[in-house]
Amino acid sequence: MKKKLFLVYIITSLSISAQTNGDSLRRKGNLEGAIKAYKKSLKTITDIYKNNYNIACIYAIMYNKDSAFQYLNIALENNKSLWALADNDLYSLTNDKRWETIENQQLEKYQTEKGKIQKPEFAKQLLRLIMKDQSLDYQLDMAKDYFFKTGKAPHWYYPIAQMKQEITEGNFEKMEALIKEDGWPTYSVVGKLAADSPLLIINHHPKEEIRIKYLQQIKEACLENEGSCFEYAKIQDRILVNTEKPQLFGMQLTYDKDRNRIPFPILKPEFVDKRRAEIGLEPLKKYLKRKINYEFTVKQEK
Repeated sequence: MKKKLFLVYIITSLSISAQTNGDSLRRKGNLEGAIKAYKKSLKTITDIYKNNYNIACIYAIMYNKDSAFQYLNIALENNKSLWALADNDLYSLTNDKRWETIENQQLEKYQTEKGKIQKPEFAKQLLRLIMKDQSLDYQLDMAKDYFFKTGKAPHWYYPIAQMKQEITEGNFEKMEALIKEDGWPTYSVVGKLAADSPLLIINHHPKEEIRIKYLQQIKEACLENEGSCFEYAKIQDRILVNTEKPQLFGMQLTYDKDRNRIPFPILKPEFVDKRRAEIGLEPLKKYLKRKINYEFTVKQEK
């Protein structure tokens, strides 16, 4: 019995190691190596969904659509979430007729488990906007890594940044058209994930007046439990930081002289956790440690 348990432990350890190696290779930009590592872990790991899904995402980033759909269909066989419909890694698949089948089957499974969405077509369009909004994030992350290592942006960053700006502007126009037709999306109308779509687009918009225009509506949705308080906090803090005022919730980050990420100045930082708790957010110390491995040491008042 002990020998059997030890064997299971060894197999599981090797599987987790291969999966972790795949994650690491992906972060470094070695997509071919990451696929090999994930496929290696498929031979032993019990979490078939995660590894098949990771492989599908990488194939999609590489525009190998046939392989991406092959692994994605396996990954989603018993999955009832809508996350794949908003995952920017899969954006290259959305202009393929097979993608609509994926959308419809995930929406059907989700509603079977969670209940009917009042406006499923509206939800589908909003999820596509989330995906498109973040469609170049992997490439931009590679540019950030290059900057951290060299202190300068790579030459290929500039056309990608321009494309990102054009996507942001186009998404905002599409978002406004959808809201004009269907109203402001709330949790009870389109589900939690789709309801985040306008918040992400508004937060990424280059013009401050756009965030200010929608801030009150976003805040009300948060307080009524019909919208994301996390995204509200990010938008509120971004407005404050961009208008040279201290932030309220500690959500906006900058860099110190050594290129380490740190939070922008916070208004009365000894009360930041009180403000965060009022809208259901975790303590800032915990958030910053997980997000950027930063030690927030300000003693909190109640």
